Amino acid sequence: MEEMIEYILQFGNLNKQQTELITSKGQILQLKKDAYFSEAGRIPKQVGFVVEGVIRGCYYNNKGEEITRCFISDRSLVCDYVNFEASTVSSEYLQACTDCHLIIFPKTDWEELSYNIVGWDNIRNKMVQLCMYQKSRKGPVISQDATSRYLEFMENFPSLINRIPLSYIASYLGVTQQSLSRIRKNIR
Repeated sequence: MEEMIEYILQFGNLNKQQTELITSKGQILQLKKDAYFSEAGRIPKQVGFVVEGVIRGCYYNNKGEEITRCFISDRSLVCDYVNFEASTVSSEYLQACTDCHLIIFPKTDWEELSYNIVGWDNIRNKMVQLCMYQKSRKGPVISQDATSRYLEFMENFPSLINRIPLSYIASYLGVTQQSLSRIRKNIR
C-alpha cells in the first residue's frame, strides 16, 4: 500500500486520514500470469494499481490476430477507464504478462473516495490522464524496419525485455516471433 500512496502523492497532497481512507478501500489482488484484469465483452468493474508485475493491453483485429497495444508495469495505474466510467462493454483485454501483485478498487469504493476526500477528483483526474496516455501510446512506427522498432522498444522498455514472453513483444512490434528471434540474434 505504501507504493500506491507514494504514487498518488505525486499528483496532489493528502492528509493522514485521507491516505488511511484510501488504504482501507484498497484490496490486494494476486493475478497469475495469463489471467485477465479485465476482458473484452465485459464491463470493467475495478481500477488497479500495479505494485509489481506487467499487464498488457491487447485486442483482436478483424483477421482474428491478437495485437498487443501497450504494456503497464510496476507502480502504474491500470484500468480500461473510459468503459469503467461509462459502465460500457470493453473491446480490449488487460492481461497479466507476469504474476502480478495489485491493489484494486471496486467501482463503488473508487467513487466513494470522491465523496469523502476534498481534492480527490483533481488527483484522480491526473492519475487517469497518465494511465490513459500510457495505454494510448502508439506502438512502434510500422514504416520503420523491424530492427529499428525492436531497438526503440529496448530503449523505451528496458525493464520488460527479459520479463515478458517474446510473443507479446513480437505482437507489439508487428512482427512474427521467428522474425523477432532473428533480430535479437543479429543484435547480440
